[in-house]
Amino acid sequence: MSLTLRSSAFDNGQTIPTRHTGDGENLSPPLRWSDVPEQTKELAVIADDPDAPPHTWVHWVIYQIPPTADGLGEGIKPNPRPASPNGTAQGVNDFGNIGYGGPMPPRGHGPHHYHFKLYALDRETDLGPGATKKDLLKEIEGHILAKGELVGIYQR
Repeated sequence: MSLTLRSSAFDNGQTIPTRHTGDGENLSPPLRWSDVPEQTKELAVIADDPDAPPHTWVHWVIYQIPPTADGLGEGIKPNPRPASPNGTAQGVNDFGNIGYGGPMPPRGHGPHHYHFKLYALDRETDLGPGATKKDLLKEIEGHILAKGELVGIYQR
């Protein structure tokens, strides 16, 4: 099953605005989704850049999103437990920080593709704030009901 994931900041396959990058205000982009399965117990989002050298770079890990939420607002604060949506937890990105870390590819490295992946889960995760992408993927293995993806592009 597939989830629909979109942003009012950029369309799939299009450029991520500077305000949502490390060169700008470093604000997480607004995300909206639909087609969430009825039996969903939790939603999670991972944003990463597979074009980063020497390995995929993790920009955002956010989970324990209530299944009733239809998106994430712009500029989620870098708190372990952001105020909205209620109950949400954020993990550690590859910058070593909690929350969102916007695109900042090496200068002259060409366009990088940032994959925002939404997961609908058949159970609640048992992770506290500060989990890594690896922790979250291990926790949700075998529990993904549906997945959606939005890709944004950015280069310096």
